[in-house]
Amino acid sequence: MYGFKLIAKDRNTKARTGVLSTAHGEIETPIFMPVGTQATVKALTPEQLKECKAQIILGNTYHLFLRPGHKVIEHLGGLHKFMNWDRPILTDSGGYQVFSLSELRKITEEGVEFKSHLDGSKKFLSPEIALEIQNSLNSDIVMVLDECPPYPSTYDYINLSLALTTKWAKRARDAWDYSVEKDGRYQFGIVQGGMIKELRRKATSQLIEIGFDGYAIGGLSVGEPKNLMYEVLGYSVEWLPENKPRYLMGVGKPEDILYAVEQGVDMFDCVLPTRNARNGQLFTKKGTINIKQEKYKLDNKPVEEGCDCYTCRNFSRAYLRHLFHAREILSSVLNTIHNVRFFLRLMEEIRESIKQQKFSEYKREFLKNYNNSEVF
Repeated sequence: MYGFKLIAKDRNTKARTGVLSTAHGEIETPIFMPVGTQATVKALTPEQLKECKAQIILGNTYHLFLRPGHKVIEHLGGLHKFMNWDRPILTDSGGYQVFSLSELRKITEEGVEFKSHLDGSKKFLSPEIALEIQNSLNSDIVMVLDECPPYPSTYDYINLSLALTTKWAKRARDAWDYSVEKDGRYQFGIVQGGMIKELRRKATSQLIEIGFDGYAIGGLSVGEPKNLMYEVLGYSVEWLPENKPRYLMGVGKPEDILYAVEQGVDMFDCVLPTRNARNGQLFTKKGTINIKQEKYKLDNKPVEEGCDCYTCRNFSRAYLRHLFHAREILSSVLNTIHNVRFFLRLMEEIRESIKQQKFSEYKREFLKNYNNSEVF
């Protein structure tokens, strides 16, 4: 039976666990989604992702629209078959990428015209086209086209932007109703409104009135101070329906994930574990380490004692440092395996702590040990 089911709630916080059943399998929440922008999670094969216990990955509508094209992927059997991934996939709408190209795009009520960053050719994206692309990909979770206002922005700009985003959300939902295959697939609305409480509340109530299968909180981690992000996140989650999944877009630092889970968020994505792995930064429960440093030259320990990932079970910090400095491809592979597994293991432990009514203790203990600095 498809749908979202709550399993347990923490008695002292708003943290909760649940299961979202999709056409390509079940997703246990809270969950972290590795980012597979161009139909691949960089440096990992699908089998390696499964060994890291990834339940769902994220794909990018904008990039796949430009290359190889959604019709090519549809012709080849959809995104799952194309990339040989048989578990759930969430695709974003492409809106964030388009709007980050501010000098290359023109927004109208109909949609957004932009120039491809690949060859400069003119392209057009509307709520309906964004959905058509994601239907061609056969995404399990589909995001609506929205505008993400930059930080800082004026009240007037955010208000106008929100009005457009809401109109687009309604059009996207109307188009969804005419989609042929929706069984086991979900469409999420995206809450915008900048850092302005009344606009966030307005956005939420409008999206709930339209009626989506899940709700995402967008427009955070875009340069605002962390205390402001936490404040906006706190009240944004509070207004969302309890019986629908809640997704915090693009936020992925371990301490931020813990805070968001405490507020009742179910889903996360971020390029942090994969991008930082390629740059030699590895996550541990005692903080991050930069494997390129001289002090790891003779270090025969694994990245993290007790980690069950393939990298930690088989290789030393000294070897990983050597690979990084030698610019070997294997450096990115082994570093990424560890970081992705670290994030997914964090989520496993969070879920278990909620089921045992010990989330507050888990969070406190984690943050006491994790200082986001070098491990000595």
